[in-house]
Amino acid sequence: MPADKVKILAVDDVPENLTALEALLRSDGLELLQARSGPEALELLLVHDVALALLDVNMPGMNGFELAEFMRGTERTRRVPIIFLTAAAGDERRRFRGYETGAVDYLLKPVDTQLLRNKVDIFVELARQRQEIAEQRDQLSAALGRVQAHSDNSPLAVVEFDADFCIRTWSKGAERLFGWTAAEVEGVCLPSLKWINEEDATALSALLEEFVSGDRARHMQAQRVFCQNGEALHSEWYCSALRDAAGKLVSINVQILDVSERRRAEETQKLLIGELNHRVKNTLASVQAIATQTLRHAAEPAAFAPTFIGRIHALARAHSLLSSATWQGASLRELVNDQLQLGTIDESRLTVEGPDIDLPPETALHLALVIHELATNANKYGALSTPEGRLSFTWQASADGLALVWAEQGGPAVEPPSRRGFGTALIQRSIQAEGGTAEPAYLPNGLQWRFTLPNPGVILPPAAPSPAPAPAAPASPLPKIAASVGALAGRRVLVIEDEPLVALELVSILEEAGAEIIGPAATAEGAIETIRATRPDAALLDGNLQGASVEAVAETLTSLELPFLFVSGYGRDHLPDGFRHIAVIGKPFDGKQLVARVVGMLEAAPALVA
Repeated sequence: MPADKVKILAVDDVPENLTALEALLRSDGLELLQARSGPEALELLLVHDVALALLDVNMPGMNGFELAEFMRGTERTRRVPIIFLTAAAGDERRRFRGYETGAVDYLLKPVDTQLLRNKVDIFVELARQRQEIAEQRDQLSAALGRVQAHSDNSPLAVVEFDADFCIRTWSKGAERLFGWTAAEVEGVCLPSLKWINEEDATALSALLEEFVSGDRARHMQAQRVFCQNGEALHSEWYCSALRDAAGKLVSINVQILDVSERRRAEETQKLLIGELNHRVKNTLASVQAIATQTLRHAAEPAAFAPTFIGRIHALARAHSLLSSATWQGASLRELVNDQLQLGTIDESRLTVEGPDIDLPPETALHLALVIHELATNANKYGALSTPEGRLSFTWQASADGLALVWAEQGGPAVEPPSRRGFGTALIQRSIQAEGGTAEPAYLPNGLQWRFTLPNPGVILPPAAPSPAPAPAAPASPLPKIAASVGALAGRRVLVIEDEPLVALELVSILEEAGAEIIGPAATAEGAIETIRATRPDAALLDGNLQGASVEAVAETLTSLELPFLFVSGYGRDHLPDGFRHIAVIGKPFDGKQLVARVVGMLEAAPALVA
């Protein structure tokens, strides 16, 4: 940006003299203001800032001395340097009066042009320097304003202290974070403020010594500090040494970041990882125990698979309930509903009564297995093994705990078993693990179990009636046929799954149903390439492929009008938003139900199948 022109005022009642001055002083960046009288000069001075005034002494009306006195009497023009130009003979009294009115020089006409030019150049240069200083001052002021605004609005607390640990500056951010105002702490030494944790003060002192010696210029240090109200905070201090021209330490500027929330999040994450590790290992140990015990008590190998898979599904659905509630608990009524959805209980033959109860996570997992075991035994040997049989599951809550009764009626004659099987052991030990009791009664009208649990959960108040939410996705109806061998004969099904064992199981189930398998594809890119190259009749799509979203795969299948199902351990909320109309088969899955769902999907969309 070009500098403003430097302005000089020339006052003379003779026009020729003004013309001569203009010719003499003409140069780039210089503007000569001309006045032919004192009043005219004063008018110009009201409008313009001038670097120098060249005044003729002898002028009619107001002479040069009087004009100079007016200029010295006004704050705006008090400091304008004046050079008098006069044709009068040398008179010491007049010269003295000129200097008395504030002139910096007094020159006689005819003026030595080189001398006048040199003198004017000096004042022009001084004016330009003043302009530069003023511009630098404005720039510095603006920069300081920006820094101050940033400091005041920053989430960081900016603090400056000297080598004696006395606080020099305390930003608005520091006021907001710690509670003390700048007026309360500036000039106060850190030890007397009781702001820094004593255990961390030693590290800060050592850092200060390194700054003083010049061994370090900047450093980040973790500090525990206290607020005015006594609250403890974890913070990170970003320290910088400020030095003078000689390199001596003047002060230390510290930008302080509150990391208390981050520290708490890290501790929570560590706790959650430990808890996750514990839960996963416990779950795997439970699966191992279920597999071992089921195999040990199976009458024949063929009986092992359905019993084992049923128990795993009961455990998995209980996990899903707990996950949807972020492992805060699960509803007892929901555990019963899960068995209805699995098909182990005929809803028309079941009576359920009891208040709404939320069970703690471990209790919910144990009861899920217990209810599944009871329902399975009722189907095999008890009330549900005959058309007339019925079940009732009731519970009551009191201050002493929870009392539950499982009662069967109308089934085969009941007799006490000669030995305790795994199912009975699982039921009793699961309840005993919760500090409760489990007592079977073999009554003439059917088996009955009575359970007690000491304060297992919280009674929930009845929910206010609300309109039922619209279903997120209409599920394809299961075919009435027993979808198994040959149900998918001639159908080409693409398996998209990144877990090798799960993919192997899907392939085995589909091949047993007669399907021609394409894949498996383990990545989104590989799946899309395979879809476009093979155009399968249908696809089973995992909810996540190697940590990446499957949205692009779902979009490709949709664009080619190819029917597909999600097979996922995720809930629907974790699947791509635009595909809520697609049915989800949860992991772990039942082979017959999976095949039946694929058959139903293909029959519901025959026009989409090539």
